[in-house]
Amino acid sequence: MPGLPPVEEMKEEVLLAEVRDAFGVIRVVEIGEYRFLEFGDSIEQSCVFTADPSWLEYDYTRAMLLGALCHAAPESALFLGLGAGNLTQACLRFLPLDDVETIELRPEVPRLAMQYLGLDDDPRLTIRIGDALELLETAETADLIFVDLYTDHGPGVGHLAWRFLENCQKQLNPGGWLIINQWAGNDGKPLGAPLLRGLYHRHYWECPVKEGNVILLVPADLDQQLDLDALRRRAAALAPRLGYSLEPLIQALRPAS
Repeated sequence: MPGLPPVEEMKEEVLLAEVRDAFGVIRVVEIGEYRFLEFGDSIEQSCVFTADPSWLEYDYTRAMLLGALCHAAPESALFLGLGAGNLTQACLRFLPLDDVETIELRPEVPRLAMQYLGLDDDPRLTIRIGDALELLETAETADLIFVDLYTDHGPGVGHLAWRFLENCQKQLNPGGWLIINQWAGNDGKPLGAPLLRGLYHRHYWECPVKEGNVILLVPADLDQQLDLDALRRRAAALAPRLGYSLEPLIQALRPAS
């Protein structure tokens, strides 16, 4: 989808919705052709291109979609954290998924996503409200699991919780992939790098992105490898439908640091 204006060039902001829940303030604002989900003091959580809610504006969401393409034919996905739902929308549109489950802590988030941010009421999609750390064990196993648990203060506690991250991997079907949106430190390594290296035995891949995050691609077991040639073929085949190339992100992939 060429010709999209850079978000930073658009100035006028319109407040579409503001609600308060037990965790603080949630806002939806519109700037030009984009809408943003914000938590707390204008902390941006998600960006949606209103003409196409499955368009992924930022590299970190594109890298998470790339992680999904590590699987040849995923049928099921579990999203821990919904946000505006545009990654979920993209996966429902571009992957052969039959069953998608999302666990979201804040009940107002999916309501706002459907009302203002273009999240479809897709029959394949089930949304449960609650804490992912508590509800993970009741979720179905999945071919793909996405961890994106951010608050207005940064990553949620699950991003550094050994048992939770271990259980995320255990919840994968054979051949599945766990995709984690992790913060990065000034050294470019993911938050909790020593913990992650120990937990996953250094058997995962990292995709650093320009927003300052590192996307982790974790296979279901130690015998499972990342097939770069197959990943490139899938990404190239999908590029005309996406409207952008994932090749720069493939080139950025690196083994666990």
